[in-house]
Amino acid sequence: MDEDRLIQQAARGDTRAFDALMSGQERRMYAVALRMFGSREDAEDCMQEAMLRVYRALNSFKAESSFSTWVYRITMNTCLDELRRRKNRASTSLDGLLDEGWAPSDHRDTPEQHALRAEARQALDAFIRELPEDMRAAVVLRDIQGLSYDDIAAALNTNVGTVKSRISRGREKLREKIKGQSELFDRYRV
Repeated sequence: MDEDRLIQQAARGDTRAFDALMSGQERRMYAVALRMFGSREDAEDCMQEAMLRVYRALNSFKAESSFSTWVYRITMNTCLDELRRRKNRASTSLDGLLDEGWAPSDHRDTPEQHALRAEARQALDAFIRELPEDMRAAVVLRDIQGLSYDDIAAALNTNVGTVKSRISRGREKLREKIKGQSELFDRYRV
């Protein structure tokens, strides 16, 4: 069944259509929420809240962007709302994504290389958490999720120029942090 038909049926209250529609979105929603919060429990809670918001707002979907971009926007807004409510700079676990099997691992690593990779990922993870929320959201959506600038702008409800600026500033802050830990990152490139 095509996406437009599923959207229409789900908007009329068809839970099977909604489940089918969201089955392709859940993994990405969870990845975004996990990246923003850091804990699996918080990510799952946020994802559930975002799904509820999607369900409630289906009638307002105008197809001005793709459905997945619209879902990203709702997910990101839900995460940002919760972060602002808590005033919490949550931690994120890149290793958690690996544990979930959401990223490839290099089985050719020696134990030392594996440890260095894990240490570098933990440091990078901490650097990402230290970014201001707006930069973190833009960097996560571009560099982790691989969204286009247009899709990020739609997801964050801002313009492409602002997105590019946030990504550029965020990347620069990450570069500065990495330079400060050059001994770790020179030993092993992430």
